[in-house]
Amino acid sequence: MQRLQSQGLHHITLMGADRQSSIDFWEGVLGMPFLFEQPNLDNPDENHLYFDPGDGRLITVFTDEQRAVDPTGTPREVGCVHHIAFAVSQSTFSQLAARLDARGIPHSGEKDRGFMNSIYFKDPLGLLIELASYRFVPPAGASHADVLVEAFRVRQAAGDDNIEDAHLAVAIETLSARNHARRTDG
Repeated sequence: MQRLQSQGLHHITLMGADRQSSIDFWEGVLGMPFLFEQPNLDNPDENHLYFDPGDGRLITVFTDEQRAVDPTGTPREVGCVHHIAFAVSQSTFSQLAARLDARGIPHSGEKDRGFMNSIYFKDPLGLLIELASYRFVPPAGASHADVLVEAFRVRQAAGDDNIEDAHLAVAIETLSARNHARRTDG
């Protein structure tokens, strides 16, 4: 039996409150351009807003003018979403805490995740949002995932607990050497 083959994330749809609070957060706070809206084709009582998170994919939000903003949060049971992470550049990351502070948005402070830096905060409806920035640039012809898989192998061989800069450096060197060998072998 053949597998179903994903080719990447298409979109994520969230349950929002009213239209304006969704636009205020996704476009106003996170800077995701509001692209368009249309009715929710499965529920005529809801509107469907479309935002670009920066990579041409979509974040969409179902809204209903009868729903009020409720910051109590999202469920944490098995099968529920824990958080959504969005990529930011290192230059933007260095300013996140100050920008969130200026808006009065409580946050986690900067977190060192070994191969990336992160900061966490909640949207107006209590959904945990992570803004993350990789601490490396993949070599030509490789993706961030390629580097992380190779760094994981290096980390395992070293017996270390998590991926750190030293593992990333070896992974990037290995991938660069493979890429160079492919170019010179042909």
